[in-house]
Amino acid sequence: MKLESFWQATAPVFTGAAGKELPKTADVVVIGGGFTGISAALNLARSGLNVVVLEAAGVMSQASARNGGHCNTGVSQNFASLVASLGEEQANRYYRAFASAVDYVQSVVADEQIDCDFLRCGKLKLASKPSHFAGLKATYDALRRTVDRDVELIGADEIRREINSDVFHGGLIQQRGGQMHMGKFGIGLAEAAARSGAEIYEHTPVTSLTRVKDYQHRVGTEKGEILAEKVLMATGCSNIGPFEWFQRRIIPVGSFIVVTEPLPQQQLRELLPENRTCVTSMNIGNYFRTTADNRLVFGGRARFAISSPTSDARSGKVLQAAMHKIFPTLKETRIDYCWGGLVDMTADRLPHAGEHEGVFYSLGYSGHGTQMSVWMGRVMADLIAEKRVENPWQRESWPAVPGYFGKPWFLPVAGLYYKTLDRIS
Repeated sequence: MKLESFWQATAPVFTGAAGKELPKTADVVVIGGGFTGISAALNLARSGLNVVVLEAAGVMSQASARNGGHCNTGVSQNFASLVASLGEEQANRYYRAFASAVDYVQSVVADEQIDCDFLRCGKLKLASKPSHFAGLKATYDALRRTVDRDVELIGADEIRREINSDVFHGGLIQQRGGQMHMGKFGIGLAEAAARSGAEIYEHTPVTSLTRVKDYQHRVGTEKGEILAEKVLMATGCSNIGPFEWFQRRIIPVGSFIVVTEPLPQQQLRELLPENRTCVTSMNIGNYFRTTADNRLVFGGRARFAISSPTSDARSGKVLQAAMHKIFPTLKETRIDYCWGGLVDMTADRLPHAGEHEGVFYSLGYSGHGTQMSVWMGRVMADLIAEKRVENPWQRESWPAVPGYFGKPWFLPVAGLYYKTLDRIS
């Protein structure tokens, strides 16, 4: 079992990195070389702006290539609960934003001819307990009434036509969801940005960020300084760098994934006849899907811990046990890959994007970022280039998490809380 991301291990090598010295000036400096930053760089470069991307590690080395590979419609919260808390109009607006994001990813794959196994397969949310089906029914009713008439509700008596398992009590299908090979997509996106003129510097962490005057910033690195007219923060949940204001608003939560050896195609068809991306209804639940080479990708929170080789291996054992419970026929199946990553969670579990003291930002996708980050890269590029004024994730304020200063000391307590909720739900 390799303790590395399957997406990274099986992706092509990025060849478009800038090999020269850092420029002295740039129209825009993008901090972060994941989906948000690279998508923004691609669109900024095509708008005729001189854009420099600074990535502390390698391109697509963090959350963008360490996730479960789902690309779905739907917000991270229960939609019916979102309607209750924010109102129908705002909830619908957010849902449409996610649907637009999936469409945009598909268009980028087609336009840039990225070979990443993109597939519109639909998403299946599974009721892990009989009592959870009522929540799925409420979401189904709200979606059908307002923003998505294509959703389908499946009772416990029908669920086996979607998943060959005894542990679920119904499900909700959202037809517009999809999946892809995240590593291949990310590298393809980065190559497109480089071809368009974006200068991408890997292994160049930002060490200082100083505002010189309105819309002008001095960005410091170990390789030198850049004077930029505008800056975009696209770092996810990184706690490294001079970004305290953002770090107090983003909580890094570990998510862990295992990938099986290639399985017989017939066996996968028996387990998941419709080949959808799947997620369970538990707070500490699981998500899974297949790959183009007939593997099962199986992930979840597993443990409320930060990713490390030891933590990843322990979490892999937890995930194997969960996988065997759902699919007993896989008990003898070899696990080839196991890894962890960090989810950039916000207090309201929704993205936040806007401008703080002259620095643009788009962060906090809360576990639903593979599509939204790519789309928000374009949105932020258009805002920076003054082509657009609409931003679905702009808020009047973004308060810091009380008592939080960048180190998530409360994760074990949060884990206990959610485990208790799952037991009594």
